[in-house]
Amino acid sequence: QLQLVESGGGLVQSGGSLRLSCVASGFALDYYTIGWFRQAPGKEREGVSSISNSDGSTDYADSVKGRFTISRDNVKNTAYLQMNSLKPEDTAVYYCAASSYPIATMQRAPYYYWGQGTQVTVSS
Repeated sequence: QLQLVESGGGLVQSGGSLRLSCVASGFALDYYTIGWFRQAPGKEREGVSSISNSDGSTDYADSVKGRFTISRDNVKNTAYLQMNSLKPEDTAVYYCAASSYPIATMQRAPYYYWGQGTQVTVSS
């Protein structure tokens, strides 16, 4: 069974940090571009960050640049999102996704494997 499973979410105070993990099973993550997305209540799902499968290049939403870092460990078949200096507006359900598109992208369309999401709540 092909699936992505996120973990690492939780409740943190403003200014705190969390590291999200995304473990792939049933397929090798190194062949895929990975994206992290988030969806806050009443809002559209938005791209947060992406890392390509071809050259490891990365992309970030302006709202998280300098605070979030995406990475991958192909040996562990896992992708990560390190989130520092968290703000209340970062509160959302965070999803990881995988795409065979060889360029880092935060557009939703290229992604066809999705995890179930993990809740991140940042208190002020």
